[in-house]
Amino acid sequence: MIIHRRTPAHLRPILLFIGALLFSACGSGAQQIIPTERPTTTPTFTPTVTRTPGFDATPTATPRTVASGPTPTSIFGPTQTPQAAAVTATRVINPNAPRIEFFTTNVLQVAPGDQITLFWSVRGARGATIYRLDANGVRGNLWNVPPDGNLTVNTSRRDRGQVSFLLVAGEGDLETTQTLAVPLLCPDPWFFQPAPDACPTGPAEPTLLVEQPMDRGRMIFIQSRARIYALFNDGNNPQWLSFENKYDPAIHPEMDENFEQSKPPGTFQPLRQLGFVWRGNDVVRNRLGLGTNAEIAFDGFVQTVQSGGKDTLYLNSADGTVLELLPEGEAWQIITPPSS
Repeated sequence: MIIHRRTPAHLRPILLFIGALLFSACGSGAQQIIPTERPTTTPTFTPTVTRTPGFDATPTATPRTVASGPTPTSIFGPTQTPQAAAVTATRVINPNAPRIEFFTTNVLQVAPGDQITLFWSVRGARGATIYRLDANGVRGNLWNVPPDGNLTVNTSRRDRGQVSFLLVAGEGDLETTQTLAVPLLCPDPWFFQPAPDACPTGPAEPTLLVEQPMDRGRMIFIQSRARIYALFNDGNNPQWLSFENKYDPAIHPEMDENFEQSKPPGTFQPLRQLGFVWRGNDVVRNRLGLGTNAEIAFDGFVQTVQSGGKDTLYLNSADGTVLELLPEGEAWQIITPPSS
């Protein structure tokens, strides 16, 4: 079948369909073709990875690449690098310096007043010098000696603690030294117990003591030293004072008669040596006040110990205790209990 070109366009599919039917009917062996619907695409769902971790999942840190460049400054300020410990320079011994082979003595300890023999040997020097050192390590007496030998030295009866010597060989950077200290025995016992650790400067000194208790302290006269001590307990400094005894019974009255008549009942005026200082010194009188009892005279002891060129004084008290007076009025105290 011929479809004319002038056939309307909307009729052309119908005519083609009819023509196809007629053509198929012309042959008995022809297979009928039945058109089917156009197949549709079935979407397939691809599973995606869930982003929610399980309850027991451990987060993994993601490495970060740091760009090169200056290191950022901490908001807390620049980081400090610990400094290495300071190294103390050690003096290196010059191999050309003299060498001290030994510096010793013939005794382990010595009593004050006894002699000490020193022995030494030096190599690499024509001579040497031995110094006597004081308590502060300062060089004192000296002896120029040969490189080998011995020397006998006298100690003093007042030496305490130890005696020290210094052997010196060479000069300047070539100087070599060695110190020798010899312990001293304590020749004098203390007059009381328990005693101080230090050795007294001498034996206990027996003396007459006169003591009077006062409102705010006490007064004591030490006959062997011809001194009067005012000991204050008012909390002010100095805590004690001492005065030379200038009382002369031939020209000084024993007491102030007018004051004796007007003093408050139950109080006591210091007499004689004590009264002479008390009446003549306003500081002593005002700080001590009046006596709370009459003075007591008794036999006792006085002893001292020296430290740094200053003496600490120990003496008996009328109540059986021992008093300690530190140097220069610094303090005073009772160091032993009263006798029973």
